[in-house]
Amino acid sequence: MTLFELVKQNICVPDAAEHYGLQVNRNGMCSCPFHEDQHPSMKLNERYFYCFGCGATGDVIDFTARLYKLSPKEAAEKLAQDFGIDPDKPPAAAALPKPERPLLKAYRQEEVRCLRVLCDYLHLLEGWKQNCAPSNPDDSLDDQFVEACQMLDYVEYLAELLIAAELEQRVKIVEMLNKDGLIAGLEERLDRLKKEDNAHEKQSAA
Repeated sequence: MTLFELVKQNICVPDAAEHYGLQVNRNGMCSCPFHEDQHPSMKLNERYFYCFGCGATGDVIDFTARLYKLSPKEAAEKLAQDFGIDPDKPPAAAALPKPERPLLKAYRQEEVRCLRVLCDYLHLLEGWKQNCAPSNPDDSLDDQFVEACQMLDYVEYLAELLIAAELEQRVKIVEMLNKDGLIAGLEERLDRLKKEDNAHEKQSAA
C-alpha cells in the first residue's frame, strides 16, 4: 500500500481540517481557507471537500497541499507525520476496514436511482432559483430561493461525478447518498412536492 493510499484510507477530510485549525460545524461546513469567506461555504465529506464559493475540491491530500502550498507528496508526508501514520509499518491487512462493494448489477441500479433523484432535485432547484428570486433588495428571501442558492452547485457537482467519475469514486458517492437514508428522504420529498403541484394545478383548472 502506497503512502497516498494509507493516508487517504486513515485520515478523513474533516479530521484534517480541524487538526489544522478550521472550525467545522455539525453539518460538515466550514469557512473556506482558500478565499475570503464571509459565511461557511466549504462542505467537508469524509473523503473529499468542495467549496460552493470558489469551487475548490479534492481529497485530504489535495486539501493539505493547497492549505500549506505543498506538493502532493509533501502533503501526504505531512499528514502521515501529524497523524502518526508510519508508512513502513502499515496496519495488518486483517485490521483494515473492508470496503463495502455491492454486486455490480445491484450497484448499477442504485447508481441510476441516485442520479435520477439528483437530476430531479437539480431541476427543482433551478426553477426555485429563477422563480423565487426577490424582485428587489428589500424583499425577504424565500426559503426555496435560499435552498437553491445553497445547494445548486453542490448537487450539480455530485451529479457530474456520478456521470463522469471513475467507478471507485462513484461507488463512494452512492454509499454517501444512501447513508442514513439521504437519497430515500430526498426521493420522498420530491414525490410529495410533485403531488402537491399536481393537486394545485387541478384546483387552478377547476
